[in-house]
Formats: sequence, structure tokens, C-alpha cells
Amino acid sequence: MALRGCLRAGLGLGLLRRAGPRGPPARGRCAGGRPPAFGFLFDVDGVLVRGSQVVPAARLAFQRLADSSGRLRVPVVFLTNAGNCLRSARAQELSHALGLQPPPTTGFPTIEGVILFGEPVRWETSLQLITDVLLSNGNPDSELQDIPYPHLPVLACNMDLLWMAEAKMPRIGHGTFLLCLENIYKKVTGRELKYEALIGKPSTVTYRYAAYLIQEQAEKQGWNVPIRRLYAVGDNPMSDVYGANLYNNYLKSAHQNLVQAGVKRSLQTASPQTEDHLRLRKDCNNSVESCESILVCTGVYRHSADVPTKTKECTMESVFHGHRDFCFDPSLVEASHIVQDVNDAVQLAFKKENWS
Repeated sequence: MALRGCLRAGLGLGLLRRAGPRGPPARGRCAGGRPPAFGFLFDVDGVLVRGSQVVPAARLAFQRLADSSGRLRVPVVFLTNAGNCLRSARAQELSHALGLQPPPTTGFPTIEGVILFGEPVRWETSLQLITDVLLSNGNPDSELQDIPYPHLPVLACNMDLLWMAEAKMPRIGHGTFLLCLENIYKKVTGRELKYEALIGKPSTVTYRYAAYLIQEQAEKQGWNVPIRRLYAVGDNPMSDVYGANLYNNYLKSAHQNLVQAGVKRSLQTASPQTEDHLRLRKDCNNSVESCESILVCTGVYRHSADVPTKTKECTMESVFHGHRDFCFDPSLVEASHIVQDVNDAVQLAFKKENWS
């Protein structure tokens, strides 16, 4: 019988979770009566938790983010590539750790092909099974004949080579598993493994969806002011900083293209709505103008100097840990700001926004 549908290596997906307020929405309640024009994208491992241990600064940070009633004053999305547990279980853990109401999790459609969510427990078994499926075009119980190419669609949802848990040293992640799979496939077939899509940090599509959730959250809270700026807080230069900077470049480029093309004028015409028109309309409705990367020193990245006083410091690394399908650009791993922990990151953003 043909093996179609989803083949999973591990559990989970690059999570996009909205932090829910306690009680009914605070309709327009915010600092000084002024609605926020900014939001936060928080990485989880190495920023808020280290394995099962909460980073002490995380509780302080969320005390600043919530009002006296425990309601969030600023829209927040948890943006993580972690795939070592179910979304619902991780949401419960985060809520308990940070003193929040359980964040809702979003569903994802089933995709036919091979879907790689996160590193499995037994790598050799998963590598063998996935290789069998790709070489047999979804019929692993049949004898090997002509190797199909292109192979079945492969979707990877986490490209992190390293991540931080309780251990002092970084742990190898799903990006390392993908590296193994890519090399095995090429060694066996002589051809490159191709991905239908790469989702999760640092992919731009992940940040675009996160921005959509941020704006949706603000509207549900009654903050009828467009979210103009995002602050992406992470501990990994190769995924968190790279992704935020890549998205920031995308925002700049999209804005310039829209201005040059005179999109606002063309969207007012009565011409048929082509695919390009629909895409440009979505870009016009996206209020986000910038995404600043804030690097913390409680996870993969460490700094021995007086970090809190330093901003816009180069974090260029000599070895590129990113996925092979992403080009290495030293400027993309240079954080906008480097701070000691997530509490300092929140304070920095509040100061830039003149937010009490």
C-alpha cells in the first residue's frame, strides 16, 4: 500500500502562540490610555526557559508586560522552532511558567509528502524510514527499482543546528538531523535533496504570519492602532537574529516596491483582481514597518563583556550554522541590540517606545 500523507520525524512545529490575557479583554486599556504601536516576538528555549527551568528574568519581563490585573498591555507571540512536544503541552508549560492564561494554539493543514517537524528520539530509525519513502516514491514495502526524481515533497519546519536546555553546552537540534538526511540522500542517489518549503525561523513566511497574529491580537484587545514595530527577542544568532533581520529587510524591500509601483493608485482601479493584485493588497494592509532583533545572553549566544551597555554590536560568527538553502550574509547575524536577558530586552523596547 502506498505510503502517502504525513510522515513525521518527531512532534510539533515552529510554534506561533498568542499569549492570552487573564479574564475578559482589556478594551483599549494600556499605559496612559495610549494603545501600543509595537509588539514582541519571543523565542522560548534559551530566552524564557532552559529545558524545564524558567529563566528568572522571564517572570520579571512578563510582570512588566502585564498590568495589575494580569492582562497583557502589549501584543505578544511566542515564536519557537521547538518540536519536542505537542503544541498544546508546550502552551500549558509556558502558561504555568510565566503566570499566563493558557495561550491558544493554531492548527495546520495536512500536507501530502514528508513533513519534518523536529528531531526524533531514534535518529537511525527515522533516517532509514524517510530514505525508504523517498527512494520508493511512497511505497517502502516494494523492491527498489528506478529512483524517482524529483522525489516526494519534503517540508521542514525547524532548521536550528543548536539550541539550549539545562546543559552548559548547546544541544544539537533538528537542523543537524536535516544535515544527516541531506547527506545520506545525496550519498545514495548522487542528487540533492530538495525541499518543498522551509518553515520556522529564519524563514520570512514565519515572521509574516507572526506579524498577522500580533495585529489580530491587538484588534481583539480593542487597540485600534496599527502595529508599526516588532521586537524579536532570541538567543541564537543563526535563527533568531538572522530571521528577524531577514524579515526586516523584506519589510523595507516590500515598502519600496509598493511605492515605486504606485500600488495604492492601482488598487483603486476597477481592473480584475489578479494574483499579484491580491498579494500587493495584503502587503498594503500589513502595517508593520520594522522588526528589530534583540539578542540575549542566556542561551546559545554568550558574551563575557559588559553586555547591557552595548547595542548594535556585531555578532558575526566564523562558521555558518544556518541551513544550506540560506545564503550566509554577515550583516544578517548582527543583532540590532545585545542585552543580558529577556527582562532587559523588554526594558529596552519600552524605553525606545517611551512606554512606562
